[in-house]
Amino acid sequence: MMKAVLAKGLLNALVSILGASVIIFVISRLSGDPVTLMLPMDAPQSAIDALRHELGLDRSTWEQFLLFLLRLVQGDFGQSYRWQMPALELVLERLPATIYLASAAFAFSLALAIPLGVLSAVYRGSWVDQIGRIIAMLGQAVPSFWVGLILILVFAVTLQWLPAFGADGVQHVILPAIALGWYPVAAQTRVIRSGMLEVLDSDYIRMGRSVGTPERLLIWKYAFRNALLPLVTIMGVYFASMLSGSFVVETVFAWPGLGRTVVEAVFARDYPVVQAGVLVTSMLFVLSNFLVDLSYSIIDPRIRP
Repeated sequence: MMKAVLAKGLLNALVSILGASVIIFVISRLSGDPVTLMLPMDAPQSAIDALRHELGLDRSTWEQFLLFLLRLVQGDFGQSYRWQMPALELVLERLPATIYLASAAFAFSLALAIPLGVLSAVYRGSWVDQIGRIIAMLGQAVPSFWVGLILILVFAVTLQWLPAFGADGVQHVILPAIALGWYPVAAQTRVIRSGMLEVLDSDYIRMGRSVGTPERLLIWKYAFRNALLPLVTIMGVYFASMLSGSFVVETVFAWPGLGRTVVEAVFARDYPVVQAGVLVTSMLFVLSNFLVDLSYSIIDPRIRP
């Protein structure tokens, strides 16, 4: 049974990555011809043709795609047009900064969402519950780039407590982590609250209260553990989304990560870097969801194969 689950997961991962490779290959070429940005406007046609031939852009789209797939299997994404280095090497060089930012944002979202969701369920209908609902609503309604700009205006420009850009220390990650983690707080809070409400109304919680089990033990050891499965699902999804969706936040805060690099590569029409960056983040997204599926059996023994 476990082998079947693994085989199905790997097959779905391969299909997803192949689909992502096709989409990013097509979309990256909609931005225009990179040769027009690499040469001066008065460059002769002979120089343009020579550069297009050197980059392989004079071939048909199908030939370029097949060559792209062949190189992809070998782990070769080509040479960056802008940075003049292997695209995969550049992506792997910038990836740790993105993982660091996503991990900090993930920790912030959990640190806020878990107590807020649990307390909203325990004190249903109280002012704590109302605050939780307001935060959830604002988190879903406010885009991350706007949150980032407000944080910069308040804490970096007005109060001058934290830096607005860079990655030289822990203080530099605070504002971008809050901006990136604010949106998942809303969804995680709602999931925790709904899961806790369902568990708190169950018979074994009532039985525990009737025999005098401490309320704190009932809530955090028994109720929260049983409400953890949907939280784990959304945790994996949102952590993967932070890795692949940090492009805007990294650009706003000038964070030297993969997201900002891909954005710069899009404007430079650097096909190899765009393709390598998006495919690497797609692989991380697929891997994260695959690990979430495998973790179900650890959290809930009832679904073990």
